[in-house]
Amino acid sequence: MKPTLFIFSGLPGSGKSALARLLAAEYGAAWLRVDTIEQGLRDLCGFEPQGEGYRLAYGIAADNLRVGVSVVADSCNPIELTRREWEAVAAENGVTAVNIEVVCSDREEHRQRVEARASEVAGLKLPTWEDVEAREYHPWTTDHITIDTAGKTAEQSFEELNRKTKQ
Repeated sequence: MKPTLFIFSGLPGSGKSALARLLAAEYGAAWLRVDTIEQGLRDLCGFEPQGEGYRLAYGIAADNLRVGVSVVADSCNPIELTRREWEAVAAENGVTAVNIEVVCSDREEHRQRVEARASEVAGLKLPTWEDVEAREYHPWTTDHITIDTAGKTAEQSFEELNRKTKQ
């Protein structure tokens, strides 16, 4: 079976990583979490990454796609530029790109998630609700799957995502 690049986007606390993890397990795909890559750069290199985490992730994704392994790219992916760069990775490696936007349409639920969550990445400082509200996030201009996680469990949202990725 030909590999696929699943490209996630969404604000912190929307449920992206939970869905990305489940999708990677479902497809036996590599799970590339930009938070992990960027924290590794902070820890090992002692600087605050700007675009370096994404650039490393693009290369790791390409390596996996070339050997036939699907990739789940897990990042906020908030701007048009990074979305097009992920799509270029898929195109350059002759695989399908599936764009997935994860949202939580219930503002209060989203805020509670952001304020209550604990970091799964050692040393990663999570954004505050104020950081999330102030985050630059471009609207989508291309076809993509949208999953609204408001009022749903991760499993319910994943069932919806799984149905939509197989259509």
